[in-house]
Amino acid sequence: MTPTFRRVTLALALSAVASASAFAQQKLKYPKQPAAEIYDAVEKPAVPLGGLDAYAQYLADKQQYPTAALQAGTQGTVNVTFVIEKTGSISNVTVAQPVAPELDAEAIRLIKAGPRWTPAQHRGGVVRQRVSIPITFQIPASAEGGTAGAAPAAGAGPTTQVVTPDKPARPVGGTDAFFEWIQQNQKYPALARQRKVEGRVMMEFIVQKDGSLAEIKPIKRMGSGLDEEAIRLIKAAPKWEPATYKGQPMKQKMVLPVVFQL
Repeated sequence: MTPTFRRVTLALALSAVASASAFAQQKLKYPKQPAAEIYDAVEKPAVPLGGLDAYAQYLADKQQYPTAALQAGTQGTVNVTFVIEKTGSISNVTVAQPVAPELDAEAIRLIKAGPRWTPAQHRGGVVRQRVSIPITFQIPASAEGGTAGAAPAAGAGPTTQVVTPDKPARPVGGTDAFFEWIQQNQKYPALARQRKVEGRVMMEFIVQKDGSLAEIKPIKRMGSGLDEEAIRLIKAAPKWEPATYKGQPMKQKMVLPVVFQL
């Protein structure tokens, strides 16, 4: 994805506590660990199946930036805490410090839908471990704000001033109605269906002052005919309510996904 519509910063708080004892015994025996106890520090931390790099890539690929948060310009890092069970499954997924309802919900969805883990080990046995991961939502520059004409200085050529609208552009009838229209009018390309290709084509476009959509182009391509279908859909889509700045309509650049799912 170009300048990534979604950028994810991954930092796993997996700390290992070494436990050493000097006993004059032939074999060291640990007491049996309480089945329900949750550890924050363990000798061998839990790790995602496939490794940390693969897990970071999963978070980056599967993050769906909430449209409402995008239009409102909401960004931030959601710290998600959860428990890796002895089976490697995930439970008790919570947000320690809420950022915004839409971002919090998407961060929780990502963690719950993620791969299983190799469980932690401590004192000779498999144990439950508490893990915290920060998931960052950042709107790329191409998706923020809009453009409005500014008076050029004497002797200078025309210039463009980048401003943040007082009221962002939005689809007529609301975001839900817009995406419902996309789904109802979508024609799944035969080649993509044959190849079982599905995913999201990230589309960039300008909402003009009259609400029409222009300069439509994909910034993350999927191939197999999906890109062309996404372009067709946006070109045929209903008009939007334009963004306004100081009471006047203005152009605004938007980045939204067109989802293809078999």
